[in-house]
This record gives sequence, structure tokens and C-alpha cells, in this order.
Amino acid sequence: MFEPAIAPSASLLGLLQRGRGDGTLHALAAERLDALAALEECVTRDPRRNWQVENRSLYYARLYMELEAPLCGLEAHLFDAWDALDDNESRTGLTLAVLGRLAGYGRRDALQLLRRYAAEGSNWAWALDELAVRETDEGLRSLADAVLTRFPHDPEGDAELRAAVRDAYEPRPWHLWAAEHPRVAAATERAPFDLWQRQLERPETPEWSTAAVLAWADADPTQDAQALVRKAAAAARLLGAVAGAADLPLLRATARDGRTGARCAALRHLAEAEDEALPGLMELAAEDSCESVVDFALDTLGRMRGQRVLAHARAWASRHEDGRLKEAAARLLACAGGPEDAALVVAALHRQVSSSGPDGEMLFALVEGVGRLAAGQAVSVLRHIYAETVSSQLRQSAARGLALIDPYFATGAAVECLWDCEEATRELAARHVLTKGDVRVLDRLRRLAADPGEEAEVHAAVRGRLSAG
Repeated sequence: MFEPAIAPSASLLGLLQRGRGDGTLHALAAERLDALAALEECVTRDPRRNWQVENRSLYYARLYMELEAPLCGLEAHLFDAWDALDDNESRTGLTLAVLGRLAGYGRRDALQLLRRYAAEGSNWAWALDELAVRETDEGLRSLADAVLTRFPHDPEGDAELRAAVRDAYEPRPWHLWAAEHPRVAAATERAPFDLWQRQLERPETPEWSTAAVLAWADADPTQDAQALVRKAAAAARLLGAVAGAADLPLLRATARDGRTGARCAALRHLAEAEDEALPGLMELAAEDSCESVVDFALDTLGRMRGQRVLAHARAWASRHEDGRLKEAAARLLACAGGPEDAALVVAALHRQVSSSGPDGEMLFALVEGVGRLAAGQAVSVLRHIYAETVSSQLRQSAARGLALIDPYFATGAAVECLWDCEEATRELAARHVLTKGDVRVLDRLRRLAADPGEEAEVHAAVRGRLSAG
């Protein structure tokens, strides 16, 4: 699957792709056919950068209900020929989640589509999870034969069945089927033992000495970057248990010019111990030719706290020349600095937006930081990020910052946020929005309070505002 192109933020499609509250408002005011086309495009071509953390299903399902939209486009997407060729759950996951929400609102056609896809589709497990919390016992039992025929009656099929039972997000269907199907009962009983066995298969560990731990961190020169990071972090934890004062020269020497895995482990250990030699070692690592060393060092810097490292971070963040150490230091100040660091954090935020746009990965800490530090001079850039970012999680962070530093938030962005796709953003809006002077606000709060699909935290915030008048 290709990553979908994101439309401009001022367009109807762009607003819906971003999950902004204005997307719903514009869709309800637009020509119905245009709104339906844009909505279907979003649900069948998931626009999220990170589908595992960003919410869209309730947002799109509500709009389907508002527009009384048919589901023929979703049906065509689910049962397209691609379903047999591309079994990646990201292709159909959002569509199935939206259908689950619609089934929760009482749409029988959505429930029927989920039943059919659970019986025939490649991402059947997701559809089954959606049905598990909405279908009757009788309806779930009727799907047993269609699902179980996917698992051959041989040792490999039995192993796949146990894995399906073990990995199910919602176990209810399997528990129902276990009462009538011996294979499922056996798989249900065996699945916990499979999990325990995997946990008992512990990786090889080093001998109990600093030198052995450092050697173990570099034992596999063929490991990829992610495996290297995980092993170096594990080695650093082991060093915390075995390293003593006599090992300090070895650790410092390794952190200065050791092999990649050992160097990263030693650097992380010295950072956690707040060693006095760390600032110089950090500067060397941040300028190293090995990208893995640089990435690990800067990640380690971001985890540090304490006045000593903050003093060095202020010096690094104030450098005239640009560099990754300067930007990492600014992010550290955003997370742990004081009010005196606000100017450095705001300057770093402007640099990041200028260089990477409103969706850079490094923006999260800076956006949170300007709010935490009450940096009022960041209002304009936060408004820009709020409006333009594709990430609903980053928009949520920008909204939190604006709630703290933007004097017009309660009558401006907070109103739109009541329709946002993210639960936490809607909750934030409910707690801050001005309820007088805009009839849309009270009407929306009442609708949210009565909506059975809404999350409990939002219900609590909304009802608190309504009861307070």
C-alpha cells in the first residue's frame, strides 16, 4: 500500500484526513456527494502517519451517521481483489474499526459487513474483535465453522490456531466456541503454556563482570540498528548491577572510542550515574561518524535530568552553529528546563518548523515544552502547527499548549476541538471552552453527553461543564 497523499489543510479532504473538528463542520455544510466522497477516501485509504496511536474510527463513524452515508464504498474496499494479495491489517483496519463503531450505533448493515468479512476476509481477526463486543452469542457461534476452516487439521494448523487464540484482543468468541469445538478448547488451554514457554526461552546473558558485559554488547556484529539499540540498553542495565568504581577508567575509555554496542552501553551507564566526564563524552559521541552512536547518544541525553546536565544543555542550545546536539539540548530543556529556558525552546521550535515543517518527529517535546514553560511568544507557531499538522497526536499537544498560553483559546480553537478525532483533545476542549455566546457549544456538549460511543473521560468533563452551568 502506498502512503496516501494528504490534501491541503484548508480543503474538506485535508481537514477530514487530519481529523480536525472543522472537518466535520465543513462536511455537514458541503454538498452531500462531495462530503461522502471525501469521507470514503479517508476511511478506505487510512491517512494516519501512525495508525496504532492516532484515533479516527469514532470521528468518521459519527460523520457516517450524520450524513446517513451508505456503506457500499466500504464493502467494495473490503472485498476488493487486493484483500487476497495484501493481508497487512493497516489496509482494512480503519474500515473495520469504523464499521464496528457504526454497529455500536445500531447500523445493521455495518454488523452484516463485519460478519461477512470475518468469514471471508484476510484481516478476519480484526473483524472478529469488533464483533466480539457487539454481536450476540448466537451470531458469534454461527461464525465458528467459517473461522475454524482456516486452520488445517495438522500440527502446523493447530499451532496457528493456538496463536490466534493467544493473540486475540477480545477472547469472547473463542471462549464461546471452546464449549462446542474440542480443537478450540485444546488451543485455549494450551495458549498460556505457549506464552510461558516463550518467556522461559531467555536469551544468552554475559558473565558477571564489566568487561564481559561490554563484550556481550558487541557480540553480534551483524545485528541491525534496532537490535543494537535494544542490546546496548540491556547492557547498560547490566552495568548498573556489576560496574564499580574500579571500572570507571574502562567505562570512560569505552564511551570515548569503543566499538558501537559497547560504546553506547558505557555512555548510557555513565549518563545514569551522572559521571563528571559525561559532557565531554557526549560531545564526542554527538559528532561521531557512526549514525547509530549519534542517535543513541542523543536519545540518552534526552533521558537525563539534573542541574549539571541542564547547565551543559543550556550551553549547547545557545551555540551559534546548528547541529543535532544543539537541537537535542533544546528538547531536553523543553522537558526539564525552567522558565529561564523558554526563549531557547521557542527558538528551537521555530527552527524545527522552518526546517521540517509542521510534522517533524522532533516537534513533540518542543510543543509540550513551550506550554509547560508558559512561553507566550510561541502562540503563533503553535497555532500554525495545530492547523497544519497531519498528526492528530501532535495537534493534541499543540492544543494543550494553546490552552495554557493563548488567551483566545476558549473562544477559538477550543470550539473546534469539541469535534476533534482525539478523545483527549475533546476532553481538553470541554474543560476550557467558553459556554456562553455560541449556541453551537452547548448543543455540542449536550450531544457528547448523550452519545453512547463517547469515551468516559469526555463524558465526565462534559457533564461537569453542563452541571456547572
